[in-house]
Amino acid sequence: MNRLLSIILQNCIGFLILINTSIGVLAQNSAPHQILILGDSISAGYGLPMGTSWVNLLQENLKRDQSKYSIVNSSISGETSAGGKARISSLIQQHKPSIVIVELGANDALRGFPLATTYQNLHEIIQISKNNGAKVLILGMKIPTNYGPEYTAQFSKMYVDLGKNTQSLLVPFFFEGIATKREYFQEDGIHPNQNAQAILLKNVLPTLKKLL
Repeated sequence: MNRLLSIILQNCIGFLILINTSIGVLAQNSAPHQILILGDSISAGYGLPMGTSWVNLLQENLKRDQSKYSIVNSSISGETSAGGKARISSLIQQHKPSIVIVELGANDALRGFPLATTYQNLHEIIQISKNNGAKVLILGMKIPTNYGPEYTAQFSKMYVDLGKNTQSLLVPFFFEGIATKREYFQEDGIHPNQNAQAILLKNVLPTLKKLL
């Protein structure tokens, strides 16, 4: 009788260990992965009603799809590539993202920074991200032709070169579909309005989904 009770007790203990181990594995598998967005005012939602930016729409999209990914938006209005480079290491250490979306460079052009400097800063952001195990998505931008045809062409090519040289995915032109349409911009003519946010998300999603 005692031997029978001992066998039953051992089986029960083994069963409980198996259940606890399974719960631990499920909890680990369901833990959200972080998508870190390092951008400027476009991704910070400048001039938009709270919760209506393309970043917020992305989070809603991920939730609807029951994705394990969640968003950490570290975008700052007025941010430059140098500012992003100064912050990226601490942000990665804090959030340990699986994916980093880099949306920077436009403010560098507006301030007339040398393209070589902007390229180097963005390159370092990407390499630091990759060295810490994150995949990178670059959101490319274009600038108006009044900066001169050579500078304009080189600025667009900078993002293409970054994608190739770092083996990162690239959205060639983040503003595709809205750039030449005044109705999609706020009064300043620079920042996309609320109506443009769904288009911005549409430009990002197909490429981002390759990383999810």
